[in-house]
Amino acid sequence: MKSENQHFDISKHKEYLHVIKENISLVSPVYTNDPLNIYLLLGNHTALLLDTGCGLYPLKSIIADLIGKRELLVFNTHYHWDHPLGNVEFGEVYIHEKEVDIISKPYDVSYFMDSPNEIVKIYAEKNYLIPPAKKVNPLKEGDKFDLGKIKVEVIHCPGHSPGSICLLTNTGELFTSDVAYYGDQFLPKREKFPEVLNSLSKLIRLCEKQKDLELYPSHRQYPCDITLLTDLYKGIENIDNLWNTKKPFDFFNAWQIDDEKFRYFISRS
Repeated sequence: MKSENQHFDISKHKEYLHVIKENISLVSPVYTNDPLNIYLLLGNHTALLLDTGCGLYPLKSIIADLIGKRELLVFNTHYHWDHPLGNVEFGEVYIHEKEVDIISKPYDVSYFMDSPNEIVKIYAEKNYLIPPAKKVNPLKEGDKFDLGKIKVEVIHCPGHSPGSICLLTNTGELFTSDVAYYGDQFLPKREKFPEVLNSLSKLIRLCEKQKDLELYPSHRQYPCDITLLTDLYKGIENIDNLWNTKKPFDFFNAWQIDDEKFRYFISRS
C-alpha cells in the first residue's frame, strides 16, 4: 500500500485554487472515474475545501499546510462514499440539507469487503464503519459564503443524489461535483431522469449567461466548458433509444448502457 505522502497528488492550478487528486480505483476496480478531484479555494481570510475524499489517509495536515492562518470551511458535494469519508478529521462540515442525516451517522462501506485490493484493510480496521464529523451543517440553494475576495454560491442540483450541490464563484469557476463529468455516469431510475435534466439545464443556462465560466468536475479532467453539460444532457435524453442495449451490472444494482462519450449506470432500485 502507498504511504499517505504518496496517496494524494497535489497541484496548484491557480494562485487561489489547489487540486488534490485521489484514485478511487485503489479501493475497488469497479470504479474507473480516476481521479477524484478535491478542490481547495483560498480566499483572503477563509479557505474552502470541497469534499474530503475516501478517508484512507490523513488529509487535514495537508490542508493545514496549504491554508496557513486562514479559517477553513469544509463542504461535501454529496453523500456518496468517495466524497465524505475524511469528514471525521475536520470536526465540522457542510452538506445539503437533504443529506445531513446520512452523513451524520457512521458510513457503512462493507460492500468493499470482497474487494481484491489490499488498501481496503484500512476500512477493515474500522469494521467497515467510517465515523462521521462531530457537527454537520445544512446547506441550501442560494447560500452564499465570502472567503475574502472569493465569494461562492450554492446551487442545488438534484439527480445524481437528492442533495447534490454545485458551487459558483465570483472568480469564474463552476464546480460541477458529480452532476457532470466525463466518465461513468451514475443515474437514478429512468422515472427520475427529468430531475437530472432539469439540473443540467440550470447549469447550461448559467454558462450561457456567463460565457467565460470554467467547469471543475469532481472526477477526471478539468477544467471543462459548457460542452460537457450539453454532451451529457443529449446523452441522457438518448438513453431511451439505447434501452435495448442495456446489460446488468450487479455491483451497482444498475443497468449499464454505453454510448460514444459516456457509460451510464441506471439504478434498478
